[in-house]
Amino acid sequence: METLNPAILAGAVKVPPHPIQGSTEPDIGPVVQAVLTSLDDSKAEDIVSIDLHGKTSIADAMIIATGRSNTHVGAIADHLLKVLKDLGRVAPKVEGLQSGDWVLVDAGDVIVHIFRPEVRQFYNLEKMWGLDRPSEQRPL
Repeated sequence: METLNPAILAGAVKVPPHPIQGSTEPDIGPVVQAVLTSLDDSKAEDIVSIDLHGKTSIADAMIIATGRSNTHVGAIADHLLKVLKDLGRVAPKVEGLQSGDWVLVDAGDVIVHIFRPEVRQFYNLEKMWGLDRPSEQRPL
């Protein structure tokens, strides 16, 4: 059996005796801020951000916004995709861009829904994912 070269052993990275302190979750703050800024710049309305930590494993944040028309919804989504590309996000998945009623942008840890007003009211995602869910209400 061969022995390891002492020069290689001296340069090897040593494992710390105690675990490294800090969060192992990715920092999505800059992405959420960039999304919110993009939506605001595009004149999206009724922007809501929902923290999904501990609620689901599909994402860490969900952002919901409204556009005034199909064209406006598409323009908001196009602008957001450019911003995400500039951030270096790997090709976000997009659904519904052609119809413009409801565009879903999946940017990994952040999911963005952009609706026309009637469609947003019908699906009411804020109620489904928001704090008013019965399982999350604190007893009085």
